[in-house]
Amino acid sequence: MMVLAVTLHNIPEGMAVGVVFAGAIANNTGITMAGAIALAIGIAIQNFPEGAIISMPLKSEGMSKSKAFLYGTLSGIVEPIGAIITIALTNLVVPILPYFLSFAAGAMVYVVVEELIPESQSGEHSNIGTIGVAIGFVIMMVLDVALG
Repeated sequence: MMVLAVTLHNIPEGMAVGVVFAGAIANNTGITMAGAIALAIGIAIQNFPEGAIISMPLKSEGMSKSKAFLYGTLSGIVEPIGAIITIALTNLVVPILPYFLSFAAGAMVYVVVEELIPESQSGEHSNIGTIGVAIGFVIMMVLDVALG
């Protein structure tokens, strides 16, 4: 379920990158190529933990290290594919992009609520997961305010 949810979540992320690059290529949207590259780098950086949340549980369930890594990698390969398709079909995709992004957010919220939160609260050190969520939320809010 986690592999499917993250993979579905990555498709609209790739589409968002594609829309930004299409806007930069069009030169009439106020979007710069530097801004598009910055967005792509930001999404690429956050894909590392997404790959880890797929690979690590698979490895702990007995899957080989290379196969778990492969599944983590394959879940992210849909992003550049989504970006390329979106650049090619920008006029068709842009009007429905909010729905795709909402679907991606919903898929991740479902996985977090259904799988990750209960898992983080089981065991001896359940407070570490709660503290991690709080720290992540604070960092996200600081970045949101600082970067506008």
